[in-house]
Amino acid sequence: MDFKAIRAEAKKHEKAMVKFLRDMVAIPSESGQEKKVIERIKQEMKKTGAYDKIWTDKLGNLLARIGTGPRVIAIDAHVDTVGVGTRSEWKHDPYKGKVSQGMVWGRGAGDQEGAIPAMVYAGKIIKDLGLKSKEWSLLLTCTVMEEDCDGLCWQYIVKEDKIRPEAVVVTDSTNCTILRGQRGRMEIGVRTTGKSCHGSMPHKGVNAVYKIAKVINEIEKLNDRLRDDKFLGKATITVSYVDCQTPSMCAVPGSAFIHLDRRLTTGDTKESALAEVRDAVKRAGVDATVELLKYAVPSYTGLTYPTDKFFPTWVFDEDAPQVAAAVDTHTKLFNQKPVVSRWTFSTNAVSIAGMYGIPCVGFGPAEEAVAHTVNDRVPIEHLTRCAAFYAAYPSIYCENNPKAKAAGKKKKK
Repeated sequence: MDFKAIRAEAKKHEKAMVKFLRDMVAIPSESGQEKKVIERIKQEMKKTGAYDKIWTDKLGNLLARIGTGPRVIAIDAHVDTVGVGTRSEWKHDPYKGKVSQGMVWGRGAGDQEGAIPAMVYAGKIIKDLGLKSKEWSLLLTCTVMEEDCDGLCWQYIVKEDKIRPEAVVVTDSTNCTILRGQRGRMEIGVRTTGKSCHGSMPHKGVNAVYKIAKVINEIEKLNDRLRDDKFLGKATITVSYVDCQTPSMCAVPGSAFIHLDRRLTTGDTKESALAEVRDAVKRAGVDATVELLKYAVPSYTGLTYPTDKFFPTWVFDEDAPQVAAAVDTHTKLFNQKPVVSRWTFSTNAVSIAGMYGIPCVGFGPAEEAVAHTVNDRVPIEHLTRCAAFYAAYPSIYCENNPKAKAAGKKKKK
């Protein structure tokens, strides 16, 4: 394989990739509202002339395939973004895709639409340099609703589209390093019930907010007791939303609710995390219901695909074939061994690897730290670097693992 030629082809497409990314950033595409950006990506895929098949599934995920080989290597990016928050806090218009200081700025530039031009033009590099093989096929998945419910898109791809790749490159922000695991997460609800009455006579009621306040205090203490893992990091829990039900602002609330964001590390399970919250409620000395929350929101196609808000931890060894192939690809392309680490935030791999055990490895543009901030951005150099990586990876993976049917085992959690 001519790695210099791959790098040169990626550089040749830099201007086209920047223009394409700016077009995407200009299209608001929050979860459930991705239709227009999906159409723009499909247009660019067709323009390259590289893809043998391009289609959209019923949930709204856009998929594209190169080749017909039996060994399916997938590269995934989610196309949806979070909102922009307070517009006045942005130095650059979040929907202009401004080019400045060697970067593209705007909502989604870093998290994580910046990977999509690199993926799409990697397909063109594969075609133009004759890198296609009868052994493998490359599947691009431009997925929806990740910001709202990470991995739901891949639950649909595996269970309904009946697609199960041999290995998947997840392109959520890695700053062009190799990532091999992440903490999982879950969303938990706690509700207290009291007795409402007129606010002028609070002694005649039972204030549900006072009850939930005691639970909140115990949740804060629980965070200090959670497991820690040398590689993935510490498990965490935090109150992310508080609500109450009251007939008026002059009444004692009869019901109160907190939403918990729980990050799971090695050793945590759905059952253990729920048990810890129930123990915190017991320590608070109040009665409360604790439940794993559910997600059931329509995609832009109108399809609702319900799921529990439980997203498992996953991690692979550094010598797992898909991880080793990523290190090999980086080393051969850029004459430099990469950093190998893990994500802090969550990605679609909670389903791909966490639920289904499909081998994953992370490599994508932009820093994790700019995600969901008013500094959302991606270095232009990362676009060309990732395009070269994605073009070379399928061949190197298959060459390094000629008889592989599965690309590695997850570590036991």
